[in-house]
Amino acid sequence: MNINEAKIQVRQSVETYLSRDEYGNVKIPISAQRPVFLMGPPGIGKTAIMQQIAQEMDIALVSYSMTHHTRQSALGLPVIKHKSYEGVEYDISEYTMSEIIASIYDVMEKTGKKEGILFLDEINCVSETLSPSMLQFLQYKTFGRHQVPEGWAIVTAGNPPEFNRSVREFDIATMDRMRVLKVDADYDTWRRYAVNVGLHSAIITYLDIKKTDFYAIENTVDGKSYVTARGWEDLSKTLYIYEEKGFEITDILIGQFLYNKKISRDFASYYDLFCKYKRDYHITEILEGKVEKNIIKQAKDAPFDERLSILGLLLDAVQDEIRKNVRFETAMRTLQTPLKDIKRAVGAREVRNDIQGVTAALSDKRIQLEDELEKRKKSGTIGSLEREGLQIATGLINNYIKEITAKEDVRKEVFEAVRECYASSATSLKEDIIKIKSHLDNLFVFAQKAFGEGNEMLILVTDLTVNYDSAKFIGQKGCEKYFKYNKKFQVYERLAKIDMQLQKIDLEQIEEQSNV
Repeated sequence: MNINEAKIQVRQSVETYLSRDEYGNVKIPISAQRPVFLMGPPGIGKTAIMQQIAQEMDIALVSYSMTHHTRQSALGLPVIKHKSYEGVEYDISEYTMSEIIASIYDVMEKTGKKEGILFLDEINCVSETLSPSMLQFLQYKTFGRHQVPEGWAIVTAGNPPEFNRSVREFDIATMDRMRVLKVDADYDTWRRYAVNVGLHSAIITYLDIKKTDFYAIENTVDGKSYVTARGWEDLSKTLYIYEEKGFEITDILIGQFLYNKKISRDFASYYDLFCKYKRDYHITEILEGKVEKNIIKQAKDAPFDERLSILGLLLDAVQDEIRKNVRFETAMRTLQTPLKDIKRAVGAREVRNDIQGVTAALSDKRIQLEDELEKRKKSGTIGSLEREGLQIATGLINNYIKEITAKEDVRKEVFEAVRECYASSATSLKEDIIKIKSHLDNLFVFAQKAFGEGNEMLILVTDLTVNYDSAKFIGQKGCEKYFKYNKKFQVYERLAKIDMQLQKIDLEQIEEQSNV
């Protein structure tokens, strides 16, 4: 199965194990809860789906790699206890709480979440001294004398022996205590993930052309040769930073992530072409609707791989704008309630003209948002949208404090100055939305003129649908040309399903809230 199918199976297992009856008891006793065992090659997203499931279910996540654990760190250390039996004093040995179990209680205490997932990666690489204890753990969910708290489901993962020399093959007795899911590397499934998280379009378009280069592990005369999904994702992050800093991107750099001479060399050559297309096709001008006829003709006459590169560059640019806009709007919504609270508080204390009182109230709200961010981080369930939304919101509060303290004219109410700051942010947001909608329209106009209504247009519509931010933006703000081609290619239903899960945000409501 692919990683998305595995995700469904894991989530259903977790929901089953957390199900309770009318008295609050778990329906399946903890000793009968078989941990899920994800068996698959490295770097295909096993850890990522754990984070997604925890976030979607709003439960905590504690992750551990078992490769570094000894018997002592996993089970606890022996301590001497003094006890009396039938009037006779004895010294007996007990064990301290396992580091792993203690981490669960720490997370529950810090986040307030009583349910979660304990994810143990590389479980088939446990040390020789710990191996005999795994049978007890899988059956009774205990490390030493301490049990995993009720309300915590256990998911494990590991690589097949051919990928990891440290793997210890489990016997039947051990395997019979787990729910084994064999996961394969699948490019089409991974591509949807890659588009959604914004992996570098040079990587996506290259793999669209050479899908067989997505995952390759083989033995050669020079040793092991490998390319994994994790390698592509890590390379993507590095490419973005190198481009930002103006560092040269060479085949030496690429070979550090893609440990296959042919694939790394081929991608390095493609990346050079990709950069050339970026210079030749004037991406900014296309999105602004200023494209020249010779550019359209050049794109129309280009081979398919070049067309894919052009499309990737255009999508990269517009989706980056959308991502920033969606996160800024999330931050604006995050500020609505705190600003209302401050308005009520300063009004009640009659300190509306007191700069110190208003700035202190703003600082308190900023600290609350920062605390919420840290709490969500510790639970392991916060996504990039919420994380960046909270970070932007705290930054906006800091800006508001600076603006009102810098005002020399304080004859008007201080909070009115705060309201004006928020209203200015809302106006900027609206202007940005208008600009992005124009860029989307121009993108579709160019694609239709250069590529017609073939595969390139299908890719454009699909990628805008698969990406969470662009689906959210288009679903709420609209794009007539998108819906036209979406309906033509019969992927409208996919956007509808995504949009049903999103909270509708009315820009007019945000403008009204500027009067908090």
